[in-house]
Amino acid sequence: MSEVATALGPTSLRPTSVGGDTIAMMGRSIRLSIRNMDALFTALFLPVMLMLLFVYLFGGAIETGTEYVTYVVPGVIVLCAGFGSSLTAVAVTQDMNGGIMDRFRSMDISGAAVLGGHVVASIARNLLSTVLVLVVAFLIGFRPEAGGLDYLAAIAVLLLFVLAFSWVAAAVGVLTKSAEAAGGFTFFIMFLPYPSSAFVPIETMPTWIHGFAEHQPLTPVIESMRGLLLGTPVGDSAWLAAAWCGGILVAAVTAASILFRRRIS
Repeated sequence: MSEVATALGPTSLRPTSVGGDTIAMMGRSIRLSIRNMDALFTALFLPVMLMLLFVYLFGGAIETGTEYVTYVVPGVIVLCAGFGSSLTAVAVTQDMNGGIMDRFRSMDISGAAVLGGHVVASIARNLLSTVLVLVVAFLIGFRPEAGGLDYLAAIAVLLLFVLAFSWVAAAVGVLTKSAEAAGGFTFFIMFLPYPSSAFVPIETMPTWIHGFAEHQPLTPVIESMRGLLLGTPVGDSAWLAAAWCGGILVAAVTAASILFRRRIS
C-alpha cells in the first residue's frame, strides 16, 4: 500500500499521515460493508452459487480431461475476486457524490487514504469470499495437490489481481456520477471470465474468439491459479499474469490519481 499511497500523494487532501488515515478509512470501509448486508451477501454467496450451478448442471456435459469441479474452482475463485473488487466502484462513487468528501477535507484526511481504505477493504472481503468458495469446493470434491510454496504463490497471484482490479474499480468510482453507473462496472467484470479458460477449455470455443480468450488478462491469472493449486506446470502464465496485473495496477493508480485531483479541485 505504501507504493500506491506514494503514487496518489500529489492528489491527496493532505499528503502526510497516509498510513494512519488509510487504517482509519479501511476500518470505515469494512464497517460500511458489514452494514450493507445485501451487497456483502451477494459478494460472498454468488460465486458459490455459480460454482454449484456449473458443477452440477453443466459439468456433466463439459469435457476438460479431469473432474469438472477440479477444473472450474480456480476460475470461480478469480470470478469471485473480480466481482468483489468491482463493488469498490459503487462505494467510492457514493463517497464522491454524497458530500462526505467535504467532511474529510475539513478533517484534513488524506485523499490517498480514502481510496486506499476502500481498496484494502476490498482485499479483506475477497479473502473471506475466497475461503468460503474453497470450503464449499472441498465439500463437493475439490482436491488440490499444491504444496506450501504453491499455496503461497497462488495467494500472491490472487492478491495482485484483486489489488489491480480494486484500483481499477476505484478509478471508475471517482469517474462516475451515480452508483447505478458504477454498478455497470460489475457486469463487465462478471462477463470477463466467461471468454477465458475459467469454465471451459479455450480450444472448445469458436475459433473467432480464441485470440481474445487467450490474450485477455484473466486467462493467465486463472491458468496460474489452476497450475499452482493442482500441481501442474504453470508455464508462461505466471509472468504473464504478473505483467498484466502490474500494468493494470500502475495504469489504475495513475488514472485514479488524476481523476481524484480533478474531482476535488
